[in-house]
Amino acid sequence: MAKSSKIEVKGTVITILKDGEQDFISLTDMLKAKDGDFFISDWLRNRNTVEFLGIWESVYNPNFNYGEFATIKSQAGLNSYKISVKEWVEKTNAIGLRATAGRYGGTYAHADIAFEFGMWISAEFKVYLIKEFQRLKADENDRLKLEWNLQRTLAKVNYYIHTDAIKENLIPKELSKSQTSFVYANEADLLNVALFGITAKQWRDANPKADGNIRDMATLEQLVVLSNLESINAVLIHQDIQQTERLMQLNKIAITQMKSLIGNKNIQKLK
Repeated sequence: MAKSSKIEVKGTVITILKDGEQDFISLTDMLKAKDGDFFISDWLRNRNTVEFLGIWESVYNPNFNYGEFATIKSQAGLNSYKISVKEWVEKTNAIGLRATAGRYGGTYAHADIAFEFGMWISAEFKVYLIKEFQRLKADENDRLKLEWNLQRTLAKVNYYIHTDAIKENLIPKELSKSQTSFVYANEADLLNVALFGITAKQWRDANPKADGNIRDMATLEQLVVLSNLESINAVLIHQDIQQTERLMQLNKIAITQMKSLIGNKNIQKLK
């Protein structure tokens, strides 16, 4: 489900839906800022609009229907011609515009296109729209950086708790540095198997082109559970519980916590 946020531009509240990595801005909301009785279809019938949309789709949409686009372009601007967003999408397979129903119903456009629509409202409105959109994205980036740093800090703290427990309980004094590293890696893979179901090496073998390791690719929920497992495993190690039994316990805990976090609305808001 797309996530929504709002910005205010010259007194007009505008909804923005985030679909994956793409932002779609409500043209329906933006239209409220235009003086007079206008419709989005009035903008869409304009020849300059159609040409811009065609160029945008040709760059970002490999499935764009150029045949239908040519027909629409040849008729654009004529007094007798009118087309709706729904018709535009159905005829050309366009992805830059979308008409939605339900809670966030209305017409939405990719941010690039919405900025052009803003110019149709007024040059001043477009400038303020871009300014407020950039402010929103900056706020989002700052929040994501903070969340990531908090998660990394939490994971780092729990990592030291975990390694200290291993050092005190599992590593004899006589072990060499290489042997010590093996024990640490072995316990790290215990957590990997409990949470991800595979070891770090198995993941690398299955993802040879990936940038990073299994934990770098973890979701926010998995990072939270991983930090919890590190703390729990440290306690289990102090209790002198054998590795096989610890693995079984940690796996059950991982399953329970992941189920809880995936359904947690507060966790979803952090994404």
